[in-house]
Amino acid sequence: RNFAEATGRPCPWSAPRPRAMPGSQRLASFARTLSTKPASKLLSPGKIGDLELTSKVVMAPLTRSRSEPVTGVPTPFMVDYYSQRAGAGLIIAEGTQPSFAGQGYPRTPGIHTPDQVAAWRKITDAVKAKGGKMFLQIMHVGRIAHAHNRCVPEPPVAPSAIRAAGQMYTDQEGMLDFDMPRALETSEVQGVIEEHVQAAQCAMEAGFHGVEIHSANGYLLNQFLATGTNKRTDKYGGSVTGRVRMVAETVEAVAAAIGASRTGIRLSPGHMFNDLVDDDPMGTAVALLDALPTKDMAYVHLMLANAFDASLNNAGDAGQILPTLRPHAKGLLIAAGQLTKEGAEELLDKGVLDLAVFGRPFIANPDLVRRFKEGLPLAEPDPTKFYTPGPQGYSDYPAYKA
Repeated sequence: RNFAEATGRPCPWSAPRPRAMPGSQRLASFARTLSTKPASKLLSPGKIGDLELTSKVVMAPLTRSRSEPVTGVPTPFMVDYYSQRAGAGLIIAEGTQPSFAGQGYPRTPGIHTPDQVAAWRKITDAVKAKGGKMFLQIMHVGRIAHAHNRCVPEPPVAPSAIRAAGQMYTDQEGMLDFDMPRALETSEVQGVIEEHVQAAQCAMEAGFHGVEIHSANGYLLNQFLATGTNKRTDKYGGSVTGRVRMVAETVEAVAAAIGASRTGIRLSPGHMFNDLVDDDPMGTAVALLDALPTKDMAYVHLMLANAFDASLNNAGDAGQILPTLRPHAKGLLIAAGQLTKEGAEELLDKGVLDLAVFGRPFIANPDLVRRFKEGLPLAEPDPTKFYTPGPQGYSDYPAYKA
C-alpha cells in the first residue's frame, strides 16, 4: 500500500517541486524587499525657501584662520577647501568680520572690501560649479579680541566694558589675555547694525545664496543677549526685551536689505563658551525667537549647549533645548553639536529638526555626504593644524579611496 492509499493525502516526496523563479522576477522581488527599508531623511533633498538642497546635510561654519593676515582676503587654497566640500546640501562659510573693527582672531576673513568680495566670489563660483549652495556667516567678535589680531588701533567694543576671562591665541606671542573692551555708545549701535547690512550686501555681491547672522558663541550680538555681559541702562539693556533689541534690529535691517528668505541666524542658548553667561538662557532665546520673523527667515541655527563640553552648559537638560525652542522657530530649525548620522536621522524623524549641521566631520572628510550614503569609514582630522596657516591639514584631506 502506498502513502496516498494509506493516508488519503498526496505523497510529499513525490509532489511536484515549485519551479525556480526567473532571474528578472528574483531581481524585482529583491528590489521590493529593499524598498521596504525606510529612506534616509538626512540624505534626501531639502529646501531653504526656494533654494533646492541635494541633502539635509549642512557644513557648519568653521573658523580655520587661512585668510591673509592683515587684509582679511581669502586665499587661493580656500577655493580648493570649499569646492572639495560642495557635496554638502549647504555650506555655511566660516565666521567673517563685517569690518576691521569686528575682527578678533588672527587670519580670519572679512566681507567689507572689494578685494575680499572678489576673493569670495572665486570661492562661491567654484562651489556653484559643482552644484553646491553657500551661505556666509557674518561674525562681529565684540570683546573676544586682542590688539595683535587686529589692524585698527581702537579697542574692541562690547555692550558693556567687561573684559572676558581667559586668553586667546596671537601669532606674535602665543596665548594672551583678552583685551579690555569699551562699551558702545547708544548712538553707535546703529552703525554696527549698518556694518552687518553692508556685509550682507557684499556677501550677495560675492555670490552667496544668503547669510547667517552670528548671535552665538559669546560674540558681540550674543554679548548683547546675556545678563553677564550686558549691563546697559539704555534701550539695549535691562529687561530681556531690551537685551534682544539689538539682535532683532540687526536681523530686521539685514532682511530688509537682502530678503528674509536669505537671512538666517545662529544662537547658542546656555553655551558658556568665551565666558558668556546668561541667568536665563532659554527664556532669552524664547524672547528673541518670538521677536524675530522666523516664519519668513531662511532658518534658525542652534548651537547646542553641550556642543564643545558638557561643563559649558547652563541651559539645563541639553536634550530639551530643541523640543523647547521648536515651537518658537516658525520656519526651518537646524542644529549643530556633535551630531552623528544616526543621531541626526533620529532628530529629523522626530520632527524637531529640519536640517542637520556637521562641523568636525567635514574637516577630514570633504566627501562626507558620500561616506554617509555608502557607509564608508570617516577619517580623523589633525587638531594641531586646525588654525595654522597654509593648506596642510586644510585642503589636503583626500576623498575616500577603496
